[in-house]
Amino acid sequence: MDRVSSFDEPLKKLLGGATAKVMAEHLDLHTVGDLLHHYPRRYEERGKLTALADLPLDEHVTVLAQVADARILMFNNGRGKRLEVTLTDGSGRLQLVFFGHGVHKPHKELLPGRQAMFAGKVSVFNRKMQLAHPTYQLLDASDADEATEAVDAFAGRLLPIYPACKQLDSWRIAKAVDAVLPSAQDAVDPLPVSLREGRGFTPLPEALLKVHRPQTKADVEDAKARLKWDEAFVLQVALARRRYADTQLPAVARRPVADGLLDAFDAKLPFTLTEGQEKVSKEIFDDLATEHPMHRLLQGEVGSGKTMVALRAMLTVVDAGGQAAMLAPTEVLAQQHHRSITEMMGELAEGGMLGGSDQGTKVVLLTGSMGMAARRQALLDLVTGEAGIVIGTHALIEDKVQFHDLGLVVVDEQHRFGVEQRDALRSKGKQPPHLLVMTATPIPRTVAMTVFGDLETSVLDQLPAGRSPIASHVVPAKDKPHFLARAWERVAEEVENGHQAYVVCPRIGDDAEEIEGKKGKAAKKASAKASEEDPEKRPPLAVLEIADELRKAALAGLSVEVLHGRMHPDEKDDVMRRFAAGDVDVLVATTVIEVGVNVPNATAMVIMDADRFGVSQLHQLRGRVGRGSAPGLCLLVSEAHEASPARARLSAVAATLDGFELSRIDLEQRREGDVLGQAQSGVRSSLRMLTVIDDEEVIAAAREEAVAIVAADPELEHLPELRTVLAALLDKDREEYLDKG
Repeated sequence: MDRVSSFDEPLKKLLGGATAKVMAEHLDLHTVGDLLHHYPRRYEERGKLTALADLPLDEHVTVLAQVADARILMFNNGRGKRLEVTLTDGSGRLQLVFFGHGVHKPHKELLPGRQAMFAGKVSVFNRKMQLAHPTYQLLDASDADEATEAVDAFAGRLLPIYPACKQLDSWRIAKAVDAVLPSAQDAVDPLPVSLREGRGFTPLPEALLKVHRPQTKADVEDAKARLKWDEAFVLQVALARRRYADTQLPAVARRPVADGLLDAFDAKLPFTLTEGQEKVSKEIFDDLATEHPMHRLLQGEVGSGKTMVALRAMLTVVDAGGQAAMLAPTEVLAQQHHRSITEMMGELAEGGMLGGSDQGTKVVLLTGSMGMAARRQALLDLVTGEAGIVIGTHALIEDKVQFHDLGLVVVDEQHRFGVEQRDALRSKGKQPPHLLVMTATPIPRTVAMTVFGDLETSVLDQLPAGRSPIASHVVPAKDKPHFLARAWERVAEEVENGHQAYVVCPRIGDDAEEIEGKKGKAAKKASAKASEEDPEKRPPLAVLEIADELRKAALAGLSVEVLHGRMHPDEKDDVMRRFAAGDVDVLVATTVIEVGVNVPNATAMVIMDADRFGVSQLHQLRGRVGRGSAPGLCLLVSEAHEASPARARLSAVAATLDGFELSRIDLEQRREGDVLGQAQSGVRSSLRMLTVIDDEEVIAAAREEAVAIVAADPELEHLPELRTVLAALLDKDREEYLDKG
């Protein structure tokens, strides 16, 4: 067997079909290599009990603990019984519960004083942490032979606790790892010898053995240091090769033209650009003037004026004889951008039209739901060059869309698009167009170096003058219902003072299918029952239901409208236009208003079930208020328990308006795979050991080494091992793209 194939060996050959099937379906582990890179989450020492007080809610955990007491309770007039077992570690307690037929075996085995490993999902019942029907493995078996075996297996050694699932416990994963561990000797080492020796790293086979079966804590640290470097380095090489490939592509330089469209636009601006906008514009103009495609990420705080910077870049390209396309993730956002850009440009957006400026150009909108006549005209304006600027959704990527001379692609809200989509639009230029990617979700530096590692970064962290502060408060609707009543009073007060408000809900609510994919009355009945038993299990609050309630009671007499993704685009546009014009007092919406929506007169926002949204999403939503001269107010309504992680998230959002600080909190609370998923980076999530917040130094150093290696050997001809590992990381399409360079 050669060195690569042992890692590619399917797990079912070594472990048997049933175990391999569970690993594939629930842990995404398919090969020997996958399992060897499934590292322990943590390690326990035999005899040292887990801190039960620190268990995370709603996560599948493995604990090593001692039985304090066990008792059987009858219920349902004696027809039902349950076993309650209390575990202790000397500082905290955890309850186990078993029902029905599952009571008999644990009742015989889990006697006071017995020690075991337990695995299950942490939940809360009657304000106590518990594991319902956990699986367990006794470590102090009564049979002498079993006891000796248990001691031999665990005593005096670090016990690896693996990321597990309901169908497969940590100790079963450990047994599977034992079966494939000999293949660690066949690991292909991606680090060049000079780099590995220069930094004093453990050889890869040894690092794999140490991480899975460490003898000491030093073994664990040694292995982690090496494996983190591998992950950071291979990813940075992939990104460095992509950057290098892009620098080899030709592009038409788009240099600013004196007394052109940009100068005419700047002359009519009613305000001066911020220092940050001027600085970032210069970085972009310098890139546009080169004969290689610009690849720049523009990130900034909510409301920092990114659209203005992007528009000035687009006008520069039009001045230089090219066209610019802005790709937005939703029709609402595309329409909003089109409306705000044409308003900002005035007669300059009416090139070739009666009353339009001689210096102007046409600004067209292209979305999937447009009428045939309007669509045909937009396509014609693009192919003839009549339209200098087009704003659209995924419809821009379709084969039928042809440009006269596409010079710049602006991608708004990059996290909503995959690399493939932005490349599809870029392929429509005669030569590769320049690329400006925008995100309103501030990103920590390390994430920018990984997720967006193929782009240069510009940051806008200065808000335009005149922006108002936003006060944010958590409204504990369950503990203090009168707080929610006061929230609606505050909304009514804002409207009375001539302002408007948003109410945001997680769900639309126009049919029962939204409840966990179920259908019909049974779903409604089931959800109602679940809500009574446990409010946290109820379906999220819905736009249509909340709007109806507000019209009838708390906000009766006010103009309340709804906005959500299932409405017809014309209907959505009509509602947004009337809200922007001040004809609608309160807009009850889903997250379709999350980005780009700009109504300066809207001063208040109530986010229902705020704990169902992520930190960055809440920050985005909040950024829709406080855009005018009046102060903004954001109320985060939640029924989550005061001590829950969900409430802690909300308190963090309420405590700061700093998007960069919140992005760190957001990242710390999410899995790395969410951050570095395929949709964002174009590579399969490869991070098992590296954490992009904590390992900034490793990432920065790996990036430096990767850049130097790719500059010296772009095709990695002299580093076949690195190329092999890279090929495994990148999917086929990405590898082809990188090889084009």
